[in-house]
Amino acid sequence: MSESEDYVYDETTGEWRAASATPTPAEPADTVRDSVGNVLADGDSVILIKDLKVKGTSQTLRRGSVIRSIRLTDDPEEIDCRHETIKGLVLRAEFVKKR
Repeated sequence: MSESEDYVYDETTGEWRAASATPTPAEPADTVRDSVGNVLADGDSVILIKDLKVKGTSQTLRRGSVIRSIRLTDDPEEIDCRHETIKGLVLRAEFVKKR
């Protein structure tokens, strides 16, 4: 005797699919992740993992610098933050690690 399998109706294609083949909803598409995959949220502190030259200034943010109180933007690859010497700083999430 064969095992019974559950089926789910897919409204977009109009077909019945096996429940095991249906992708489960993971996280929202706008989740921001750091360089190692940790989920970032507003107010988190992050550490730079690479020296970054800041456009428009002659300053370089050093690896290991701590950035406090980040804010998430509409773009999941960018975070808005403030540094002691630079205001209105936008960093790519790939260059930071959650503290």
